[in-house]
Amino acid sequence: MTKAIDLQALAAQVAAGLTGPGGPFEMTMEEVLGAQIPVFHNRRRSLLELLEASRALGDRDYLVSADRHMTFAEHYEAAGALAAALQQRYGIGKGDRIGILAANRPEWVLTFWAAQRLGAIPVGYNAWWAPLEIDYGLEHTEPVVVIADAKRAQALADAGARVPVITMEQDLPALVAEYAGEYPVTTVAEDDPACILYTSGTTGRPKGVVHSHRNMVAVADYHRFTDALMAGFRGLPWDGSPTSRRFLTTSPLFHIASLHNLAVPRLNTGDAVIFPSGGFDADKILGLIESERITNWGAVPTMASRLLDADLTKYDLSSLSGFSLNAAPSSPALQQRLRERLPVAQVALTTSYGCTESGTAATIAAPADLLANPEAVGRPIIAVAVEIRDPEGNVVPDGVEGEICIRSPYVMLGYWNDEAATAASIDANRWLRTGDFGFVSAGVLQMAGRRSDLILRGGENVYPTEIENALDAHPLVQESAIIGVPHEDLGQEVAAIVVVADPDSVTEDELRDHVAQRLAYFKVPARWLITADALPRNATGKVLRRDLSLGE
Repeated sequence: MTKAIDLQALAAQVAAGLTGPGGPFEMTMEEVLGAQIPVFHNRRRSLLELLEASRALGDRDYLVSADRHMTFAEHYEAAGALAAALQQRYGIGKGDRIGILAANRPEWVLTFWAAQRLGAIPVGYNAWWAPLEIDYGLEHTEPVVVIADAKRAQALADAGARVPVITMEQDLPALVAEYAGEYPVTTVAEDDPACILYTSGTTGRPKGVVHSHRNMVAVADYHRFTDALMAGFRGLPWDGSPTSRRFLTTSPLFHIASLHNLAVPRLNTGDAVIFPSGGFDADKILGLIESERITNWGAVPTMASRLLDADLTKYDLSSLSGFSLNAAPSSPALQQRLRERLPVAQVALTTSYGCTESGTAATIAAPADLLANPEAVGRPIIAVAVEIRDPEGNVVPDGVEGEICIRSPYVMLGYWNDEAATAASIDANRWLRTGDFGFVSAGVLQMAGRRSDLILRGGENVYPTEIENALDAHPLVQESAIIGVPHEDLGQEVAAIVVVADPDSVTEDELRDHVAQRLAYFKVPARWLITADALPRNATGKVLRRDLSLGE
């Protein structure tokens, strides 16, 4: 116990030196959108400034895939050329949306940075969306153009999308070659929109989360601060010089884990982003860690669990020095299995809590925190304030469960074209109501539940209402309820309880196909109960989800 307290005190001492007056990460209070928010005093004011500074990183690897290594210098040139093409061919300017619909690949990141040159807003659509979901996204954010990989470009064509589509495999390289040597520049303000990513909403419709230049630059600065903190913690000097780490990205770029917290900050730190090819395969990932000398990996618990099914002794994993579990809660048993089998997990295993709206992790559990309490999700990171509130909005004492509320320079501007949802989520003092529940004890946050009916399937958030709406559109379905049931590999899987007049009148396969035509594959229920019994409801008519089961 004494050792843990001493380590915490040392970390606080190092942080104070970094963030105090005259420190490289000096913090100050400024008015941001009508509220006093802590911000980094010495900061860049837009993502375009980050891009311009990255030119000096030269021949260091930035984006690495199976078929190419793109250096920072090559990326800088290509981003300028693509921006010029988008401006001159498609008339894209400040505030216009550029859709991105693709699996992870270097061109995804390149498109993001090209948009920043124009002051345009890249929109990261979920690459696994079904056609009806894609149609909704296009209608909602109205992109001038969509840049897509071949598979999604074909899906757009099949769906009859009327927006121009640029393919990443053929059209994009040709445009970059044609407009080489051009670097459009525009002026943006810190609180101008910089990006839109979609998150499922409890109303059943995905919401477009808008992050500003301030938000995303602050996230990048947070990662630099973490580097400086770790150097100071070890008694080493830190001057902001680029490092030579290699970050493996296995979460989609349309999530904050890979975009905000991996690809973007590397322009600040000079590290490489490594893209695996194809779907997740444990042996392929282990081989990539060995061959590319991966130093850092943030995995969802499902991936980490699958990793343990492989023979780890066949691979040289000595380069791996940073390892975190992200996107979904991890069980104490999984954490312990990782420590027993994966050397890096013995000394560097971390986890965190955050959401798309928070921009980055709000709290991080260091290795010592997890050893002391495997269910902890950590302490607030720099510039983040966390409060636990009751239904009336009052702050509750330590140890008392309530809604997790967050305020920081990383928190989103709001939801795209949805003032009502924004007002419901962010108050006048810029506090974000997460809809998640937990409690704080001795400064450490622990989750008590995530949005009461949210299902976490292999790192993907699945909201029941969206699936219920799709099921209820079936002519034989009277009502339906979606619940999450435990699954050894995925954490949870989706289960459906469907009420019909005659259970023999419809089959599971028919209902499964009905949902699959409307929603992404991970939202399609894997388990079913078809019944004539009405769903249990409370006095106000709401379904009592806690009383639901498959009756097995």
